[in-house]
Amino acid sequence: MNRRVVIGKVLASLATLAFVVVFNFFLFRVVEGDPVANLYRGRNLTEAQRDELRRDFGLDGSQLEQFGRYVVQTAQLNLGRSYTTNEPVASEILERAWPTIALVGISTVLSTFFGVLIGIAAGWRRGSKTDYASTTFTMATYSMPEFWLGMLLLTTLAVMLGWFPVGGLEDPGTGGGLERVLDQAQHLFLPAVTLTLAYLGEYAIVMRSSLLETMREDYLVLARAKGLRDVAVRNHHAVPNALLPVVTLIAINFGFVLSGAIAVETIFSWPGLGLATFNALSGPDLPMLQGLFLVFSAAVIFMNLVADLLYVRLDPRVRTA
Repeated sequence: MNRRVVIGKVLASLATLAFVVVFNFFLFRVVEGDPVANLYRGRNLTEAQRDELRRDFGLDGSQLEQFGRYVVQTAQLNLGRSYTTNEPVASEILERAWPTIALVGISTVLSTFFGVLIGIAAGWRRGSKTDYASTTFTMATYSMPEFWLGMLLLTTLAVMLGWFPVGGLEDPGTGGGLERVLDQAQHLFLPAVTLTLAYLGEYAIVMRSSLLETMREDYLVLARAKGLRDVAVRNHHAVPNALLPVVTLIAINFGFVLSGAIAVETIFSWPGLGLATFNALSGPDLPMLQGLFLVFSAAVIFMNLVADLLYVRLDPRVRTA
């Protein structure tokens, strides 16, 4: 891989991250001018007490001074302290990251696998009953709002039939070992199915469109002229080239793994970063929101960089462009 291309893309990603850091600081200062006044509304605090609280929250001094402290702290991976819990934001995000990675990571892998298979089947048999049925199904799931689908599954399978828990990570008093793993898997099932169905259509539609475009290429006609069977032409020539846009989509979507799914995590009371975002918005807990926004943005920027480098590696046309 061309070293110059790699360095250029890395520097572009770092520049984007630097912009996000600056934007992140000023965005939440514009949203909430005086967090202390909002948090302690209705309390008879003296001006001295308010000034002390502003110092505790790092809101004293000019915006330029606050920005300088913010940049130094961020460089040290210090994201401040939560207004509501008074705990370090970085430790709270780290604690809640694993439930989100488990939920959204599993859902992304499942939706990618089945979506790509559905897209291949639909694109290779364009105009067939398989194509119409699979396209209709994936378009329907893709257009469904996640919160509506989650509420439907929760009401039907958890409340009415009682097959699954109504929410949370695990039942209180659950033992350790295998019992705990099975209990958490049972709690994970409904939110994971919701997100898998919601993401499924995207991969299927992109894969189908990419395969249809690839099937018009001359090298597939040449492969058939050599006497290769249809299955060999599809598996060894059409699908590998049609997967290029899907690889980019997978890498980009994995960047959103940390951001979780706010609506789904809230509906199922899943204690991940999505629910943490919802709770922080209710405060508003500005340090938590600021830290979450920065972590989400950094994850997307990093995975975009991975996607760019993968594309350069997989497609020689990009390398020579």
